[in-house]
Amino acid sequence: MENGALLVPDQPILPFIEGDGTGPDIWRASQRVFDAAVEKAYGGKRKVIWKEVYAGENAFNRFGEWLPDATVDAFKEYLVGIKGPLTTPVGGGIRSLNVALRQILDLYVCLRPVKYVSGVPSPVKKPGDVDMVIFRENTEDIYAGIEWKEGSPEVKKVIAFIQEEMGVKKIRFPESSGIGIKPVSKEGSYRLVKAAIEYALNEGRQSVTLVHKGNIMKFTEGAFKNWGYEIATRDFREKVVTQRESWIIDNKDRNPGLSVEDNAKQVEPGYIMMTASQQADIRAEVEQALALLPTHGQGQWKQKLLIKDSIADITLQQVLTRAKEFEVIATMNLNGDYLSDALAAQVGGIGIAPGANINYTTGHAIFEATHGTAPKYAGLDKVNPGSVILSGAMMFKYLGWKEVHDLIWQGLEKSVSLKKVTYDFHRLMEGATLLKCSEFGDSIIDNMKD
Repeated sequence: MENGALLVPDQPILPFIEGDGTGPDIWRASQRVFDAAVEKAYGGKRKVIWKEVYAGENAFNRFGEWLPDATVDAFKEYLVGIKGPLTTPVGGGIRSLNVALRQILDLYVCLRPVKYVSGVPSPVKKPGDVDMVIFRENTEDIYAGIEWKEGSPEVKKVIAFIQEEMGVKKIRFPESSGIGIKPVSKEGSYRLVKAAIEYALNEGRQSVTLVHKGNIMKFTEGAFKNWGYEIATRDFREKVVTQRESWIIDNKDRNPGLSVEDNAKQVEPGYIMMTASQQADIRAEVEQALALLPTHGQGQWKQKLLIKDSIADITLQQVLTRAKEFEVIATMNLNGDYLSDALAAQVGGIGIAPGANINYTTGHAIFEATHGTAPKYAGLDKVNPGSVILSGAMMFKYLGWKEVHDLIWQGLEKSVSLKKVTYDFHRLMEGATLLKCSEFGDSIIDNMKD
């Protein structure tokens, strides 16, 4: 990284973890696709030097460690890498290798693009409406892993403290409760939402939606929403408009003689039932929005990036019923976990869902399969390698090698359109040709155009 930009040589060294279970099958197919796409795009002028590193069951069998220091050091040194699915250790120690890597390298963005590939079997009527990118906060929320087991001395101390010192009376069954803590910080929220907005602006997207459960958790999820709006209007004022600002400005554009109070009544239907103090707050909001008329009025706001928010539960419904209304989503860890998998189901499942964990400040990034190890299929050359292949496409775009990204997508989309697919799609498609994992990789290569 130099001056906030990633500098990539023509022959970068990229560490990779092939993964456990089906990982070796998937990696072999994926690496062939990557190397073919690079060769096809640049005719030998660029080439990836792959450096294998170890984690998970493979590492434990070799070195007696689930996550060797050498692996972490390699990702630290070379900045960008890719990994297959990993076995989660059982019986203590590291609770999740994926979470451990994210926390050690402070990979604060879990990036999950979800886009429909034409021809892929889908359970919804209009999967083509799905084209979203989820920015999921990766280091806070419940994934921080701060919790204490029911009945333990530690949980008893925590419960005694919050009851006796903090006056908490809402724990229904304190004697049999486990306790978890959900940290959500201003700094963590700022950097996540900032990354989402910068992505949306760079990619020409129309909106960023802050997804939260702030109606219930006002000081964590509600704060995330408020901080999201703060960073948007503070750092991107000329380029963004909030949804409520758009309503206020549009009201004024349509009716130049509209008073502040009448505008407030249109924006807030319950205005007349509010207290005088609440009404004053709404009028102040209207006046603040109207101050943007020189840069946002007369329809100029329609060319700005729209910043809006949505409650998490209704979002899970509306990504099904109004998918076109969502483009870039910024949310906390647990909400993002639910959303990314639910959306992946709409476009064919996590078997072809790509993912990445990124620190946009340091440049560190690990691109990864979003599915599990599927050990019962290990060594059978059977499973769909699409998740790692499309994660690799994301990686090359992150490196600035967009031509490689486009070739990989082109090859995969063409293969699916020809109904040359692995078993997971084959069983749901009429007239399809069943391919092995390796053969699907070959098909993608064959369908890349020069």
